Amino acid sequence: MNFPLYIAKRYLFSKSSSNAINIMTLIASGGVIIASAALFIVLSVFAGLKDYSLQFSSFVDPDLKLLPVEGKSFVFSDGDRNQLKSIEGISSFSEVIEERIIIKSENKNLLATLKGVDSNYLNVTQIDSMVSKGYWLTPNSNEVVSGWGISHNLSFGVLDFRKSLSLYVPKPGKGQISSIKGAYNAVFVNNVGLFDINEELNDKYVFSDISLSKQLLNYKDNQISALEIKLNSDAEEDIVREAINRSFKNRFTIKNREQLNDALFKMLNTENLAIYLIFTLVIIIALFNVIGAIIMMILDKKKSLNTLFNLGTEPKTIKSIFFWQGSLMTIISGVIGVVLGLFIVFLQQQFELVMLTPELPYPVRLNALNIFVVLVTIFALGILASRLASQRITKKLIQN
Repeated sequence: MNFPLYIAKRYLFSKSSSNAINIMTLIASGGVIIASAALFIVLSVFAGLKDYSLQFSSFVDPDLKLLPVEGKSFVFSDGDRNQLKSIEGISSFSEVIEERIIIKSENKNLLATLKGVDSNYLNVTQIDSMVSKGYWLTPNSNEVVSGWGISHNLSFGVLDFRKSLSLYVPKPGKGQISSIKGAYNAVFVNNVGLFDINEELNDKYVFSDISLSKQLLNYKDNQISALEIKLNSDAEEDIVREAINRSFKNRFTIKNREQLNDALFKMLNTENLAIYLIFTLVIIIALFNVIGAIIMMILDKKKSLNTLFNLGTEPKTIKSIFFWQGSLMTIISGVIGVVLGLFIVFLQQQFELVMLTPELPYPVRLNALNIFVVLVTIFALGILASRLASQRITKKLIQN
């Protein structure tokens, strides 16, 4: 066995002659355990929050979305449809039209986003499952489904025939925003359902049949603004992307769900990085206790070190002993901390110990990458701290 490692293990697991040093060692080890467990739990919470946010976006965002490289719309012919259907890995796709509109109810106006969808849209997303009042719209009708926020702001409900509801879109190059007649295309609609996903989406979207959107925007029969695609469960996104790019060269910009919500995920990733750096600082502070414990151990073992030196052990080898002792202390404490974090995250998943609301448990997710990140952080900083502490050993210190 490696001699420095053998002696380091003996020093680590044997009690010191000074009770104060034993207590300091336990405090140093406990600090690393708590810091590593806290870092793992926080990273698991952010992984859960990311999944939670993605879960909401999945109700309105597809696996892949094809947007025109230039302009706001494009023509999608029958040949294009057959070509897209032939691509392996695509379960279904939907043609959609999205445009900013003015929605008017009596004397109230509100800017919103109209999303015209075809009959295949419910095979791509699960938006109908989020309709909490009323029902999903009927194809080829003047029915719309609005978000709760829009309904609240304009004071209209479901199947409220007493209040007229109309959609307006400015005609290209005509009139001003303050004038209605002659400057706008308009359609009268009937709201048949309200969906409730989150505040942002509730305040943003009004869904209609795609034929109604084409009528409002003066689009041609094959003119749409995007294609939304659902992939097979076993499909690989990169392979499907390459196949689409080969079939429709330079026609589309392809975005996945995360890219469609890039602002949200940039915010989550930035917060995740900030929290990681803050807790890494906590670990660094905890490792100062490890450095102090090793230095105190060096002073306590001076007689033993002098004996080893007289027996021919080089100062470099004696430094390695305490380097290994500090490294082992940090590694073992880090592993215990991660196991403790795993246990706490598992308890949260199974028993919902901490709640965001009375009905919603705090989201957490076990992630192998987080285990790797925490262990690498602990090991790297622990090895650095042990190296700094062991450098305190000099030939003069051993001989005194």
